[in-house]
Amino acid sequence: MEYGPAGASGGYHGAVMTGRERIARILKRQPVDRIGLFEHLWGDTHKAWVAEGKLKPDENIADHFGFDLEIMWPFNGVANPDHVDVVLAEDERTITARDGNGAVLKRHKLHDTTPEHIDFLVKDRSGWDEHIRPYLKAERRRINFEGYRATRDHAARRNNFFCWSGINVFEQMHPVCGHMAMLEGMIEDPDWIHEMVSTYADWTIAMMEILFAEEGKPDGVWFYEDMGFKHKPFMSPAMYREFIFPAHQKTIAYVKSLGLPVIMHSCGFVEPLLPGMVEAGIDCLQVIEVKAGMDLLRIYREFGDRLSLMGGIDVRVLYSNDARVIEAELLAKIPVVKGRNGYVLHSDHSIPTTVKYDSYRRFVDRALELGRY
Repeated sequence: MEYGPAGASGGYHGAVMTGRERIARILKRQPVDRIGLFEHLWGDTHKAWVAEGKLKPDENIADHFGFDLEIMWPFNGVANPDHVDVVLAEDERTITARDGNGAVLKRHKLHDTTPEHIDFLVKDRSGWDEHIRPYLKAERRRINFEGYRATRDHAARRNNFFCWSGINVFEQMHPVCGHMAMLEGMIEDPDWIHEMVSTYADWTIAMMEILFAEEGKPDGVWFYEDMGFKHKPFMSPAMYREFIFPAHQKTIAYVKSLGLPVIMHSCGFVEPLLPGMVEAGIDCLQVIEVKAGMDLLRIYREFGDRLSLMGGIDVRVLYSNDARVIEAELLAKIPVVKGRNGYVLHSDHSIPTTVKYDSYRRFVDRALELGRY
């Protein structure tokens, strides 16, 4: 299939693409018919829209909104997969339990939130050696083959781009020891952190090898790796280079050896780490969190010639449910970031229950109108 050039004067002159074609080309910043479309919704948001009659109970979100991309997280990386969570406390609103990583987490029962970290059995190398490392094996029982196959086949029927999704080493380490012990360990026991990083990188590759040998490759790989918080990353660029970068290089090199592109999600302010992430080989940065200090236009100006972008639309604008405010956000960003053919529409986090269905529908329709070439 031939595609015409995209440009400010003549625009795009080619056939309407499938989602699979569109995302594949966006990740290479090649001419496309329009910007891409994808989104994460909180489970509670989906339930609310179903209750309001906007969605059917069993309706696929990608089908409903016409997303170009579908993802599936098939691996169970909990250290001890045979562990049954031990409930330590419970009330009407929350439940506190110890999981298979030895972590004590408090979760809300009534709505979806990030759990509160209470305690960890692993606080140093000895805890890692006792509670995690002996159990962390690459094995078939940790893989949801059926879910991977079902999502892949659905994406294929819809001609959508399909991504394996899962966490990389930063997101694999802190659930077993907490951010504090992990970051302090980078200073006080760097050999321990290097060992954890190497172990999880090798485990991830070995698990992918098992899955892909049996079920086939996806169209791309989506790593979750939340390395920032408000206005700062969790570590300096130098510490990223020393500890996390080698694992990113190794896991991404494996993915690239299969001929696949890499999307990396990272919440928080990670702009100082971007040069290293780009060097490690990522093709697309997602989610570009505005409230953490990330600026879609600034990142586009600095990195848009070598990095595709997904997100960066302030979700607080969406839950204003004000059409004029949403229009202003889109007008300020979409005409600019579509310029190098490397942008996928997504909020800067995910869609909470405060966003009305009609507001989100209007947001999608208007953004795709502005995002045509």
